[in-house]
Amino acid sequence: MEFLELIEKRYSVRGYKQDPIEKEKLEKVLEAGILAPTGVNAQAFKIYVINTEKYKKELKKIYSAPWFVEAPIVLCLAMAPSKCWTRPWDGKNISDIDAGIVMDHIILAATDLGLGTCFIGAFKKYAAYDLLKFDEDYEPVLFTPLGYPNDKGRNTTRKTIAELVVYKD
Repeated sequence: MEFLELIEKRYSVRGYKQDPIEKEKLEKVLEAGILAPTGVNAQAFKIYVINTEKYKKELKKIYSAPWFVEAPIVLCLAMAPSKCWTRPWDGKNISDIDAGIVMDHIILAATDLGLGTCFIGAFKKYAAYDLLKFDEDYEPVLFTPLGYPNDKGRNTTRKTIAELVVYKD
C-alpha cells in the first residue's frame, strides 16, 4: 500500500470485533512505536498493553464510550516528561509532541495490518493511574483500542491545502 493511501484509509474506529490479534501483528505495531523518533532520542515512554476482557470494568472508568472496551486490547502510551527533551531557550518540554509521534506510528502500523484504532486523549487520568500504577516519572497521555474494525467509519471532510497551508515566499 502506498503511504498516502494508508493515511487516507486510517480513521477513528468506533466499533470493534472481539477477534484476537495475532501476536506477530501486535509485535509489529509495538515495534512501530519503538521506532518512532523522539526528541534527542530520549524514548521516555512506555506502552502498556491491556487485556480488555480482563480489565473491562477499570477501562470503562478511564473512558466510558462502549466501543472503547470492544477491542481485545487497549494500548496506553505513558510519558516521563522529566526524561524528555526541553527546549533550553523557552523551557518547552516536548513530551506531548513525542507522544503524538509515537502514537501516530502505532496507529499507522495498525492500519497497515488491517487493525483499527482511535486516538483517545479525553480520558480520566486518575482512573488510569488506579489501573496501571505508573512509575512516579510516568503519566498517561494517550490511549487507543486495538482490534479489527466492526464499523463503517464516518465520512469526514478535510479542509483544502489552500485553507491550511501558508507559503512564505
